[in-house]
Amino acid sequence: MSRPPYGIIAVLMVGAFIAFLNNTLLNIALPSIMRDLKVEPTTVQWLTTGFMLVNGILIPTTAHLIQKYSVRRIFLSAMCLFAVGTILAGTAHIFSILLAGRMLQASGSAILMPTLMNVMLVSFPVEKRGTAMGVFGLILMSAPAIGPTLSGWIIEHYDWRMLFHFITPIAIVVILIGFFIIKDKKEKVDLHLDFLSLALSSFGFGGILYGFSSAGSKGWDSPLVYGTIIVGAVCLTVFILKQLKQDRPMLNFRIYKYPMFALSSAITMIVNMAMFSGMLLLPIYVQDIRGISPMDAGLLLLPGAILMSLMSPITGRLFDKFGGRILAVIGLAITTATTYMFSKLELDTSYTHLIILYSIRSLGMSMAMMPVSTNGLNQLPTRFYPHGTAMNNTMNQVAGAIGTALLVTVMSTHTETRAKEIGAAAKATMGHATQPPTAEALAQMKQEILMKATLDGINYSFMVATGIAAVALILSFFIKRAKQASDPGEVKPARKAVTHKLAEN
Repeated sequence: MSRPPYGIIAVLMVGAFIAFLNNTLLNIALPSIMRDLKVEPTTVQWLTTGFMLVNGILIPTTAHLIQKYSVRRIFLSAMCLFAVGTILAGTAHIFSILLAGRMLQASGSAILMPTLMNVMLVSFPVEKRGTAMGVFGLILMSAPAIGPTLSGWIIEHYDWRMLFHFITPIAIVVILIGFFIIKDKKEKVDLHLDFLSLALSSFGFGGILYGFSSAGSKGWDSPLVYGTIIVGAVCLTVFILKQLKQDRPMLNFRIYKYPMFALSSAITMIVNMAMFSGMLLLPIYVQDIRGISPMDAGLLLLPGAILMSLMSPITGRLFDKFGGRILAVIGLAITTATTYMFSKLELDTSYTHLIILYSIRSLGMSMAMMPVSTNGLNQLPTRFYPHGTAMNNTMNQVAGAIGTALLVTVMSTHTETRAKEIGAAAKATMGHATQPPTAEALAQMKQEILMKATLDGINYSFMVATGIAAVALILSFFIKRAKQASDPGEVKPARKAVTHKLAEN
């Protein structure tokens, strides 16, 4: 095998790193954005779910793009989209412009990550792929290590828009380096994008996600909520059936006939749904309920992120040696247990306890995600790698977005219910009081009720996330070490070779 193109991989990794860093920067900033732009949690979560929705819609096109265009052209286009989105988000003074900037960033990020994954898969043999993916994970996972702490420091000293301003020059420099370093060319391929499939996938994934996201503010009985979910489900069903009938599908669902890929895809989707509970709910708990500064909130997430990034190459080596099942079972057992412990948060849970718990949870995640994903991809024939990476990235983004929307909706709905219950109990208590409470006492009581109800809502969401993680743990027991399947397109040549060898004997 020829020497891997380390120069191209390095430039792609830097681009992917800043895209990933930008996403992790925003989690700590969400409470500040809520206050500044005067939006509710169910609205601000669209900065996360909207980003993942655009990823989910566009990633299916990446298999088509990778086959049709050169890495140079895809990379430069993706980075330009990301840079324009970053500039727009950094100048936003209303939520809609900020969301539009995030959507543009997502369109660049969606194309970038599968391109890098495909270059990695093609560049390294199966026996070295776990280690290579581990190093790749180390670099990318250092973004969550730097992101929250850097974000907290910037928000304490500057406006939250500075999160985008400091990324902009880095993105421009990466575009210039990529322009001069990446020189690969590709012969013209006669492939045409199926716009009907793109529309069906957009309405399918978009409808389901919009329904889940809107349930928190409009209620599950709203026609808009269940109507968009039904429309989304119908469009998605038609989209899948259409892809199965096509010779060159936009998203190749036939790869699910490989059992280890299908299993790994299901597990990583479920884990992604549970994972975002910690990323989204913990900053709200720490800053809004506990009143901890953004800087300290970022520092709280730092040890877990460092542990995750350090574990990535170790996990890669362990995967090459022992396979995916043992790592996945241990990792998901840790993830499930720690997610359950997060459902027991109190108004005075210690800062140290939160750091330790989040760090152990991150350890569990790092042990599970990469081995499970790599094991599934290893079973695919080489020509299906672009489809495998596109499918994984699409389903993980969509699952993460639905998980985020679901858990925020569960939190908001339970918070509202608990606020009414606690408020009714408080009114009953006041009815027996000899003197009516002062306006100041009433205001303080309302604040206490809201904090207690929000805490109950967060705990309830973590309990739902525990159940989701437990499903992934059960599925992990069925993992087997994958061997690369023979390519259906290469069956005849293989048979000829066997026949020729038998004739010689």
